Amino acid sequence: MKKLFILLGRKSVNFITELGQFGILSLRIFRYFPTLVKNKVIVLKQMELVGNKSLPLVLLIGIFTGMITALEATSLFDKFNMLNIAKPFLGSSIATSIFTELSPVLTALVIAGRIGASMAAEIGTMKVTEQIDALEMMSIDKHRYLGMPRAVATIVMMPVLVLVSYLVGLAGAYVLTIIKFDFSFYAFFESVQRFFKIKEIIIGLIKSSVFGGVTSLIGVYVGFKTTGGAEGVGNSTVRAFTLSAAAILFLDALFGFFY
Repeated sequence: MKKLFILLGRKSVNFITELGQFGILSLRIFRYFPTLVKNKVIVLKQMELVGNKSLPLVLLIGIFTGMITALEATSLFDKFNMLNIAKPFLGSSIATSIFTELSPVLTALVIAGRIGASMAAEIGTMKVTEQIDALEMMSIDKHRYLGMPRAVATIVMMPVLVLVSYLVGLAGAYVLTIIKFDFSFYAFFESVQRFFKIKEIIIGLIKSSVFGGVTSLIGVYVGFKTTGGAEGVGNSTVRAFTLSAAAILFLDALFGFFY
């Protein structure tokens, strides 16, 4: 029992220490946000990586998110022979699920796997090959040069990717309802329009921006902490995605509690 308490205490102290180090790193990166225009070249490069290069994957995830959401919603009512009664509300319920939860969260998880892990691997490789030490010897702040552009890029581009996911998600949902349940264009989108609230989209975009910022900060933090050569880089890649995914789901639950 004593060993268990010692282990729990050690883990708790390590967690609080890492949380504090992560917070300090985030503040050091945030203080360089006013230099955004001055460093626009490296920021735009990261925005292209996060946005353009991730777009095909986001389109794929978005359209299947919409189709699966529509399938689950319609199948449930069809199971109890209530589809005709629920028809006027299905488009809206599907859209609400896509806008507030599914698109922001699934897009964030995809970006965490593709971009967050990539950031950790790239910066981790620079750390173990002493390239970051070389930057510091040239008086280049690693937080400005490596951290700030990545944080800005994900914070800005995540809402853009989620907006695209909204559009293809609704299109996917509409296609499935046509194929399987013979919905009309008017019946589906009239329901979306009738119960539409701009608040739903705003909440989703705010969430996606927060998720993007957390993902990049975790990727940068884990990259800076990398040790142990090639094996350490591989471990950092996995750790960055694991922590980002856990943080995204935790923050999503927190958002759900407050709105």
